Amino acid sequence: MSTAELLKGAAELFPDEVVTQAHVRHIELPGVVGAFALITLDNGLDHTKPTTFGPQSLANVDAAIDQVEAEAAEGKIAGVGVTGKPFIFAVGADLKGVELLKRHEDALAIGKGGHDVFKRLAALAVPTFAYYNGAAMGGGVEIGLHCSYRTVSAALPAFSLPEVFLGLVPGWGGCTLLPNLIGADRAVTVIIENSLNQNKQLKGAQVYELGIADALFEGADFLEQSLLWTASVLSGALKVERPEIDRGAAWDQAVERGRFVADSKVHGAAPAAYRALDIIAAAKDGNLQAGYDAEDTALADLIMGGELRSGIYAFNLVQRRAKRPAGAPDKSLARPVTKVGVVGAGLMASQLALLFLRRLEVPVVLTDIDQERIDKGVGYVHAEIDKLLGKGRINQDKANRYKGLVTGVLDKADGFADADFVIEAVFEEMGVKQQVFAEIEAVAPAHAILATNTSSLSVSEMASKLKNPERVVGFHFFNPVAILPLLEIVRGEQTDDASLATAFGVAKKLKKSAVLVKDAPAFVVNRILTRFMGEIQNVIDEGTPVAVAERAVEPLGLPMSPLVLLELVGPAIGLHVSETLNRAFPDRFTVSQNLAAVVKAGKRGFYVYDSGKPELDPEVVALLKQGDTVLTEGQTRARVLDAVAQEIGLMLDEGVVAEAQDIDLCLLTGAGWPFHLGGITPYLDREGVSERVNGKQFLEPGVASVPA
Repeated sequence: MSTAELLKGAAELFPDEVVTQAHVRHIELPGVVGAFALITLDNGLDHTKPTTFGPQSLANVDAAIDQVEAEAAEGKIAGVGVTGKPFIFAVGADLKGVELLKRHEDALAIGKGGHDVFKRLAALAVPTFAYYNGAAMGGGVEIGLHCSYRTVSAALPAFSLPEVFLGLVPGWGGCTLLPNLIGADRAVTVIIENSLNQNKQLKGAQVYELGIADALFEGADFLEQSLLWTASVLSGALKVERPEIDRGAAWDQAVERGRFVADSKVHGAAPAAYRALDIIAAAKDGNLQAGYDAEDTALADLIMGGELRSGIYAFNLVQRRAKRPAGAPDKSLARPVTKVGVVGAGLMASQLALLFLRRLEVPVVLTDIDQERIDKGVGYVHAEIDKLLGKGRINQDKANRYKGLVTGVLDKADGFADADFVIEAVFEEMGVKQQVFAEIEAVAPAHAILATNTSSLSVSEMASKLKNPERVVGFHFFNPVAILPLLEIVRGEQTDDASLATAFGVAKKLKKSAVLVKDAPAFVVNRILTRFMGEIQNVIDEGTPVAVAERAVEPLGLPMSPLVLLELVGPAIGLHVSETLNRAFPDRFTVSQNLAAVVKAGKRGFYVYDSGKPELDPEVVALLKQGDTVLTEGQTRARVLDAVAQEIGLMLDEGVVAEAQDIDLCLLTGAGWPFHLGGITPYLDREGVSERVNGKQFLEPGVASVPA
């Protein structure tokens, strides 16, 4: 089947493609005999709708290459360049089309179609050039790799091969061409390490330093400078030198390093990284066609697998659902926030003050029980502003303005009399929080939102003794505040729409992913994690060795093991949340006496790191009282997953969130749950756990899975 037929068939499967055009124009270059053909990739929309490659878009690129191929054969042109519209080069395959594929042969056609088109650039009778003028990802990077030469803009903000992050491999030449261009070790960094490191992006200068681009030019006149450079190359005035690739032991060591990175990130639980590494390993002999064939097969297999569908599902949750929270009131009801109060000046409160300051750019005032604590909190914010200044993230004027906007006072009446939004971050104890809210209500304006950063207590109970409980809302951040995007917004029994709308409006300005949550014990993330951790703890308490319990959940590919997570959260906080949930649901949530003993002994976790790697603390081992029931890793994993599936089913029945999708969004953005799982519910569906525990799947077929 010809490329044109292949793409035509694929286009019929994808009627809603945002089509990219490939415009050809001719330019005269100084000192070059013959015209220069420049292909511009453009979908006709502004930079907020990046250029992508669906089947019809690839067909358009193919047609442009037909034209320049004929011109090159006739001697009419001296070279061909490819660039993008303003701010965007191209960001790869259109994943909305991939979601619709139901057959392996259709998936194979996607890989083969891209290869067949892009390979033609390398086969032209004249040199080819890619000008990475703006964001370039996936297939956008790969079309450039098929060219003879590449330039990159110093202003380019994002360049990556993110496929492994989503559950794919760079399948249009990336796995094969990149190691042959810059060496296996650097290719492993870009394809495996950066991708698994939360899809880390490269800037223009880094693209040049890695050797992916042959020249780096400033953004202001990037295309003009690139074309002058091209003229020098074509006229022979400039010869591009590239270092020789080490195809010896260094190549094999790079692949092994990649396997170590993959193991540490996904623990063998997701196939994409390993498939990519196999192709990189095979690319050592420089046989490009064999590499392309392997990419086609891997791409088709992964497109028809659950991991990619879960990855796309997760991507859509974070990119789309997070921007339109389910159940949020009409935004027109939101009130303006021109001043923020923060009760508390500890680490969490200080982090919140910094976030509100940077995102809202309004006065922020901290209060606490003594001046020393207040000074320490304001000092923390000032120090963080100085760090931003030192890194060049803000200028001196902005630093001075930020410092001027943050203050601290002992008297809440002085600080909050004109505040529109006051958030408390004090000790997690109901009586303390009720007292704080009573004090705020007495001095804050009648319209002010009273927000609580509680992680597990009832927002309704907190508001129950106030004259105006309708303005109290849960506003639960996750630590570290600057990094984790999730914000659980909790509607109390009496919270009104205006207060809730204001909370969502503030969340948007804070650039957080807000999810509306019912006022239920521990809300979403802490409830699921506590059930998950509680079951691990139960298994250990009953007699299973700690190492077995920890290894049991490795196939989930979580960012850290359960007991390392406990260390991060703090055993005392973990114990407190488990006690809260035990009071609410004593039949399902236990309080581990071993964990209580660890907290009583003042231990910060189960491990010590004297040798640089985690080892069980002998003092903790001495505290543990275990039974004699020893489970295998498989039995432990089944028990933990069954518990989680049961809890999520109950939470959905209770209406804690609108849908299973919100559970997944919470775990992805608040707990670092892996994209390749799609959160948790697609994994539970795929492994048959949902059916076994609840008698049904959480998601409809085709949502995070291959359509029937």
